[in-house]
Amino acid sequence: MHTADVSGGAPPSVTERLRGRLRSGFGLIGPRHGRHALSVEQVDALALPIGDDGVVIGVDAEGQPAVLGLNRPTPYDVVLIGGLWTAQVLALRAAATGARVAVETGRAQSWMQMVHAMGGGQNGLAVYDVGRVPPQGASAGTPVLVVRDCGMRPPRGRVVSGPWQSVVTLLPYLSPVAPRLIRQARLVGVQRISPDEAAELGRTMALPRADMDSLPTLADGVTLWCADRDRQYVMTQPTDAEIGLLGTPRRMD
Repeated sequence: MHTADVSGGAPPSVTERLRGRLRSGFGLIGPRHGRHALSVEQVDALALPIGDDGVVIGVDAEGQPAVLGLNRPTPYDVVLIGGLWTAQVLALRAAATGARVAVETGRAQSWMQMVHAMGGGQNGLAVYDVGRVPPQGASAGTPVLVVRDCGMRPPRGRVVSGPWQSVVTLLPYLSPVAPRLIRQARLVGVQRISPDEAAELGRTMALPRADMDSLPTLADGVTLWCADRDRQYVMTQPTDAEIGLLGTPRRMD
């Protein structure tokens, strides 16, 4: 027989006991902090960063993180006139943010170390011969970065930029096709080039004289990123893991 409690009332039902546990957190007492609240006067001072998501490609002249937003709902073309090292760091970091990276290249052996380090192409990075990149099926849930490492005169790509699929075209130097690619690009990155190349690029992109003069003197790992009228010098600083995989920053390969 069940006995009544000392108060003389009926024993609590299963439902009542469950409600009690829910109210008490199943006996787990969490930390006790003061409530986080703002007064009406403080609301105007509350600001949240918006639009700063993307790949941290390095630091700017003030030492602040420089973020490159590659995952976009609209087509986005990038031209990088520079070294393979920077393109590989960009691909590695894009894959780390959850993007799938498809590399179109005529020097697959230069990318194999990255492929093996990332699980043999099963974890976000795959390498294809020039002209052999299949449709990637990009979406908001699975954004794609296509890296075109196809030499001085890359052929027109079968897979182009689109919603949630950005394309980065790597040019080792300022080639005859560079002006056309630059006109089509939303963003252009320039690493160290010769004075003659800097003068030609300055005319193509309407760069100020100071930028034209600085391009032949840029250190390894430094890129001038240009978008519309905005220009920013960025130093790409590798992590220990990136140094172990790719080595230290270099312009030449």
